[in-house]
This record gives sequence, C-alpha cells and structure tokens, in this order.
Amino acid sequence: MPRVLVIEDEKRLLRSIRDGLLEEGYEAVTSLNGEAALGIIASQSIDLVILDLMLPGMHGLDVLQNMRSREFTAPILILTACDRVRDRVAGLNGGADDYLVKPFSYAELHARVRTLLRRGPPRGMLELQAGHIRVDALERRAFREGVELELSRREFDLLSYLIRHRGQTVTRDMLARELWRDTQDLLTNVIDVYINRLRRKIDLTSQPSLIRTVRGSGYVIAEEE
Repeated sequence: MPRVLVIEDEKRLLRSIRDGLLEEGYEAVTSLNGEAALGIIASQSIDLVILDLMLPGMHGLDVLQNMRSREFTAPILILTACDRVRDRVAGLNGGADDYLVKPFSYAELHARVRTLLRRGPPRGMLELQAGHIRVDALERRAFREGVELELSRREFDLLSYLIRHRGQTVTRDMLARELWRDTQDLLTNVIDVYINRLRRKIDLTSQPSLIRTVRGSGYVIAEEE
C-alpha cells in the first residue's frame, strides 16, 4: 500500500485530503509544517509527498529543496494557492514532479497521485550499493562481491532499508514500524536476531561488519569515506 505524506497547515483541508487518500486505498501520513515533515521522511518510507507552499516557519520551497538535498527521490506534488507562473516554475525547477493550484478537484488530485505513483521509483532507487554489497531492488537480488546471496524476504527487506538509510542511525523502533508494521517491545530481540543472521551472510571475514551497532539506539551502515 503506497504511503503518502501530506504537508498542509490548514487542519480541515489536511483532514479532508487525508480522508480522501484513505478512501482511495492509500496510507496517509500528515504534517502541519515543514520541520515535522522532514523528520517524517527521515524515519519513515514515503512513496509520494503532497506539499503546500505557504507553511508556517519553513516555506514549502525550502522544504522541497531540503528533501531533494537529502536524496529523497519519491515524487512530490505541490498543492498550493500560489497560481503565478513564476511560482509554478520555481516549484518545478526546485524538484517538484507536479503542481496543482487550489481550489482543486479531488478527482484530479487523485488522478495525479496515481500517475506519479505509476512512474515508479527512479533507477537510482532500484540499484543500491554499500561497500562490497550490491542490491537489485527490482529483481529482489543481493550480491556480495558479485556472488548472489541467499536471503529470506525479511533479510532482503532489512538489508535494503539499511542501505537506503546509509549514514543514518536506524532505530529498532523504525525497523519494527517500517518492516514489521508493529511497535511491540518483543520485536527488539527478533530484530537483533535478523541483524546477526544478515551479518553472517554479508560480511567479509577480513573487514569490520558492514552493519554497525549504535549502542542503545540501533544500527547504521556508514557512508563510504
């Protein structure tokens, strides 16, 4: 189920957009401002963003630029009352994939969302690399120095998630929520077991573990130096 992040400071409109997305079969996450939204994309897997421009605090264009600078590659649809040509140009040049002006038709909004999601992720999101490990997300195959690894579905998802968040500490709570869709404390030990299994399969005996433990927090695959 695709997960859509809606960033809109007008609460009634935010609820209305969220409810419409839920009725269309999407999972909807909401934020009233840009700062909170950036925290969401850092901790959750988001498939599409609907972004207002006139936000309190950080302007929508700054939010957009910040997202793209973090290598966030999911489609972003600007939904705003700013209808001048220069606003549209600034948004699209800034990294947005589409631009819809308020007032809008929900039927059109949903059609644009479907179109953006059909385009699929960019190729850079399908070919993942971390050190000696390469992941083909489209074919769901992983390789260690060119040799294919035998990974379970959960192990593959765990490895892919950690590589996508390379350089960022991934907490056990994040893994429980994103991969297990659960937040029970019992999952802590389960996650640790899967990490240890994964390490045995992907690590080279001559090198430190690719997946590093961040004591009291979670795990990280470090950025390449």
